[in-house]
This record gives sequence, C-alpha cells and structure tokens, in this order.
Amino acid sequence: MTTRAVSAFNATSIADLYKSVRARTLEIVAPLEIEDYVIQTAEFMSPPRWHIGHTSWFFETVLQKYQPGYRAYSQEFLFYFNSYYEGFGARIERPKRGTRSRPTVAETKRYRAHVDEQMSRFIETVSDHDEADTILAILRLGLEHEMQHQELLVYDIKHLLCDQFNAPITPAPGAREKVTGMAEVDGGLFEVGYGSGMAVSAMAHAQDAHATLNYDFAFDNEKPEHRVFLEDFLIDLAPVSNGDYLEFIHAGGYQDFRWWHSAGWEKVNQEHWQAPLYWEQLDGAWMIRDFAGLHLASERANEPVSHVSFLEASAYAKWAGKRLPTEAEWEKAASFSPALNSKQPFPWGSESPDETRGNLFQNGLWRVAPIGAFPDGQSAYGCQQMIGDVWEWTTSDYTPYPGFKSEFDEYNDKWFVGQKVLRGGSFATPRSHIRTTYRNFFYPHERWLVGGFRCAKDTD
Repeated sequence: MTTRAVSAFNATSIADLYKSVRARTLEIVAPLEIEDYVIQTAEFMSPPRWHIGHTSWFFETVLQKYQPGYRAYSQEFLFYFNSYYEGFGARIERPKRGTRSRPTVAETKRYRAHVDEQMSRFIETVSDHDEADTILAILRLGLEHEMQHQELLVYDIKHLLCDQFNAPITPAPGAREKVTGMAEVDGGLFEVGYGSGMAVSAMAHAQDAHATLNYDFAFDNEKPEHRVFLEDFLIDLAPVSNGDYLEFIHAGGYQDFRWWHSAGWEKVNQEHWQAPLYWEQLDGAWMIRDFAGLHLASERANEPVSHVSFLEASAYAKWAGKRLPTEAEWEKAASFSPALNSKQPFPWGSESPDETRGNLFQNGLWRVAPIGAFPDGQSAYGCQQMIGDVWEWTTSDYTPYPGFKSEFDEYNDKWFVGQKVLRGGSFATPRSHIRTTYRNFFYPHERWLVGGFRCAKDTD
C-alpha cells in the first residue's frame, strides 16, 4: 500500500472516530439545563460550556494552520476557549472561566457545529495534503484530547450538580467473587512504558467509531519504553474499598499526624478534611453522595474508595503497614504475563475493554462497581479492576522517561514538576482511551478526580 493510500485509509477511520467522539461529548452534557453550562463551582473545575467550546477550539487551530483560506470564527472565542497554550496567544485565566455569560451557550454550540462542518470537509480531502500523515496524527491527538475532556466533564458536572444531574445510569453489576489478599510479583529487569509490543489490534481499539485504524496511539509521556530494576514486591489484588477506608476513619486516621506527610497534615488542618470528598456525616453515620443520590458508606463497603488525594492514600497505606506502589510496580502487576514473558496492552491480554472486563464510561454506571464484579479483567497475577473504576495513585513523581522527546508543544512536557502519576482509568474514562501504560497526573492534594488506590508492600 502506498503512503498516499495509507493516508486515505486513515482519513476514513479518523472521520468515523471524529463523529463518534464529538457526538459523545454532546451526549454527556445533554441532561444539563441552560443555567448549568456557565457555572464554575471551584477554581479547579471549568463550566461545561467552556469544555464544549475548548475542544472545538483545538480543531479550529488545525483548520487555521492547514486549511487554505480558513478564517477564525471569532477572535473572542480564540481568547475564551484557549486553555494553557501560550503559543496560541492570550487567554482567560482558568479561575475566571465562570465569570462571563458570553459567549452564550447557544453561540458556543453554533461554534461547535461550524467547526464540525468545516472539519468534515477538511478530513475528506486531507489525504491529498502534502502533510497528510502529520495532520492525521494531530487529529488523532485532538480526539484523544477530547476524550480527556469528556472525563473532566463528568468530574466537573459531579462537582456542580452531583445527584441533581439526570445521568442515564445503568444498574451496577454485582460482585462475582470475593477478592482479598495480595499478589506476589517477582522483581528483576522490566521494560516500563509504551513500546511496539503494546499495540492493540486495529479493529479492537477503534470500537468507538466502528472503524478500523491501522495505527495505534499513545501519548508522548508514555515513551520511550525503558528498562528498570524492580525488587520483589506484593500488591493488593483489589483497590482499597470504602469499608477499608472507613476503618481508617474510625481509627482516628484524620486526627493522627503520624500517618501523614507534612503537606497532608497541613491540608487536613487547613481544609478540615475528615473523609474523602463527597462523603457527608448524617446522624453520626458516614454517607456517600454520587450521581444516584446519598448512600450509607457501610452499604457501599465493597466498592473502591474514590475521591481521595495522594496525601490521603499515602496516610492510609502507612496506617495499614503498607505503601503505595511505584508506577513501574503497578505497570508490571497490570501488564506482564509470566507465562508469555511479555507485556500486554491490558491486564487480560490484547483484546480491547468491554463491559465484562472493566468499568469504563461506556458501561454507563456513572459510579464505581463492586470489587469482584469483573474477574474476566484480572491480570496474570490475579489483580482485579486495574482498568476502570478509579484512577490509582502511585508514589511516582510525574517526570519524563529517560530519552523522552516531546511530540506536541505544551501538551505533556510542561507539567513535569510537582505532580504524581495515576494509572488505570476510571468509570468516566472512554474505553478506547485507556491502556496499562497510560500516565495520568494530578497534584498530590487533588480530590475532585475519580482517584483511588491499591497498596503495595516489600517482601520480607
């Protein structure tokens, strides 16, 4: 197949994926009332209107650069819908995104429709462009970027409305087996990161679009694959549960400085933390509020704890006589098959996620599932729910891998300081967006993301 033919093939797949991803964003915001779109409830979140405009702004920057004669829709929109990209000019500061009523929601949706119409025509002819492969790579990045914002939309809508949002909830599955204990993982040399052996079958990873992509995707911060040495270690077979975490709370975990990093103890006292975010105390009992309402934490005891910061996860681990895993340990437990002596894109193999293997956005649960609900998704070491449900904190700093080369200015490399790595995805992560090498990153004190953890331990 010639290069030009390959580009034409990819353009067809990108066109299908584009329609699918763009439609899903609007499906997420569909239950919102018009007033909900413009509210910003905290500095760390963004109004839904901004998300649907910003993800369109990303594709408009492609049109501006590669579509001859294209004129920007609005200079005001270029200012308001930029995020942190210094190279694209001035922008509104993040904490002030909810201080403006204009552009209106209707105007923003018209802008989005305009960009979609222009992009549809552009993608049809992109294979004839001299830089077709470069453009297709940027478009794929843009779609992965939009999937990131779909997850952020779920976080932000939860902070804005929580159980007042009419989410289209599917009933959660029950636990199919009881999962307790820790797995023993042999140490030695291990290749961390995304490499050629991690490619997912083309049809599998394009399931969102019902299309066939003949190339796989990984962010530049997952590369290059590199060798590290691990000592033997133990890692929990399941994420830490609400029931486990309740024991920490009842044991006075939030009142005992011994378990906390200094930064954590400072947050506990400054912000009066007593439990995870979205936990409330009613008549002396801890309750958890989610999209489906208010529930006794004790009735959700067998579900992964979520909305905890790295600082809280670390405190619990110390209290429990354990620690958090490094990202290399997490990746080995999730991806390595001793029988095959090789890594796999997912804990269960190379087949893409489905409703039987993990709780991701397309499951429609809008919440975590019980521990033991997805035994078909376990790793070779028996670790369950490493893909989906909650992003899992690791003790690793978010820094570049040895030999890192940026593939897109101002996307990942500008954040290589002060943050911690999380792995595995959450119930808000689209299925085609996740793999075992994916590196998410947040600041240690942040709790608004769907973040949980599992513990590790050195072997005796």
